[in-house]
Amino acid sequence: MMFSRRTPDELSANRLAVAIARRRAAGEEILDLTSSNPTEVGIPYPAAELGAALAAVAGQPYRPDPRGLVEARGAVADRFAARGVAIDPEQIFLTASTSEAYGFLFKLLCEPGDEVLVPRPSYPLFEHLARLEGVAARSYRLGPSPGFALDPDRVEVEIGERTRAVVVVSPNNPTGQAASAAALAELASLCAARGLALISDEVFADYHGHGDGPPPCALAADGPLRFALGGLSKSCGLPHFKLGWIAAEGPADALDAALARLEHIADSYLSVSTPVMAALPLLFAIGAGIRADIAARIADNRRRAAALLGERLLPAEGGWTACIALDPASDEEELTATLAERHGVIVHPGYFFDFDRGAHAVVSLLVPPERLERGLAALAALTAPAARS
Repeated sequence: MMFSRRTPDELSANRLAVAIARRRAAGEEILDLTSSNPTEVGIPYPAAELGAALAAVAGQPYRPDPRGLVEARGAVADRFAARGVAIDPEQIFLTASTSEAYGFLFKLLCEPGDEVLVPRPSYPLFEHLARLEGVAARSYRLGPSPGFALDPDRVEVEIGERTRAVVVVSPNNPTGQAASAAALAELASLCAARGLALISDEVFADYHGHGDGPPPCALAADGPLRFALGGLSKSCGLPHFKLGWIAAEGPADALDAALARLEHIADSYLSVSTPVMAALPLLFAIGAGIRADIAARIADNRRRAAALLGERLLPAEGGWTACIALDPASDEEELTATLAERHGVIVHPGYFFDFDRGAHAVVSLLVPPERLERGLAALAALTAPAARS
């Protein structure tokens, strides 16, 4: 074969994808409950303000900086400061996305064949990103349902000779679990003792259910090299503006070496748009309003889902997905395919996110409320005892 083993061998569509394609080809209604794109779900966007923010900097000269424009990095540092974390802008790198940030960090920390530990359940992108870097993604289980808490003991048993880093997602996607300060501190201590880096994906930190502020930041823990990731896609609902960031912290010698090597990696790509970086302070200000509208949609949809599903809706502390417990005896793939074929309702089967304790479905809380209610009503009817008998 002429193709790299870093790309998948099997790319054929599964039954659910086939069912969706058939309905679309036939012009039949589809109620997609999986959309995680805030620009396509009826959230109002201040187009004139966004356009003006970019227009104001469109003529700025191109002066490439591997870490990103210092003014933009300063704006990111201010966001960390608002969470009680002081970080020097020189310890921040701007990237074109969080996915690119992972690629940079896997290049930095791993040799081909090394491992990174990733949570389970969680977003399935990790396996693909790691594989593209020649790295293996090895999972560690979060605590039991319904809390799915970060448990450092469950991480420790998965550490192997080739483990180089541990990834935490807080709030987790899709469970919404937020890592506690105590769990992060314990995990940081474990990573320091085993010579591992800690990577904390905090893209959903602005969407939390606590009245006392966002979840703890991993940079506040002591010990190993620590990297916190975020981006405009989630924090401001601006996925199309393509900007993410890495903030690094750790022991002085290790941190200096990591920053120098990250600069070398970033200098090889220079992938971030200058106008977006130059406009970042304004985009953060505009994005606050977009974020508020998204947060209101999430809260409203969670209330609606709870009214329809009751205890089947699993509790969450943040994020913008909802996890639904199904009959453990049911077949997720059969159920989700049937739901699409009969009713045109699209939900994610739990195995898509590596759930392994019974049957689950996952939906987005970004979708329009009327669509969510209609789709969840069809799901509830299909999974009712009479429907299954």
